[in-house]
Amino acid sequence: MIPIPKKGTPERERLIQEHLECTKSMEGVAGFSVLKCATPGDTTDISGGVHEDYLLRRVLLRMRGASVKGKLVVICTEVEKAWRIGRLSGIRGVPPTFVNDKVYTSEQEIQHDIFLMRLDEMPETDGMPEHYTEGYKRRDDNWPVT
Repeated sequence: MIPIPKKGTPERERLIQEHLECTKSMEGVAGFSVLKCATPGDTTDISGGVHEDYLLRRVLLRMRGASVKGKLVVICTEVEKAWRIGRLSGIRGVPPTFVNDKVYTSEQEIQHDIFLMRLDEMPETDGMPEHYTEGYKRRDDNWPVT
């Protein structure tokens, strides 16, 4: 397995820079993908990002596949104008809590900040075979057991 790059390493800085470049090139595009647009905001010609960077793709897959409990999410506070970062409780019916007071005016900017926060929270050994548990409906993750 590939470990998560350590803080301060050139590989981690390259990963962060690639994500930032992809994020900036997607400015003006509805939704969010970690890809580079040849012309910013125009997705007719895309490259880079998760299509070409194996490490970035692996890290994002680990982030997306993590347990819902404690996951960072984008919360729209004003339609198409303002967003904030929230943290999920992992319990159905319990609303997310805001992480801080910062209000974002760009969907892409908040996505990059969430990426940085989640990258800092991930241990270097995340996703290693010894941490594998079969199935997602286990008794410890608040799913009803049938």
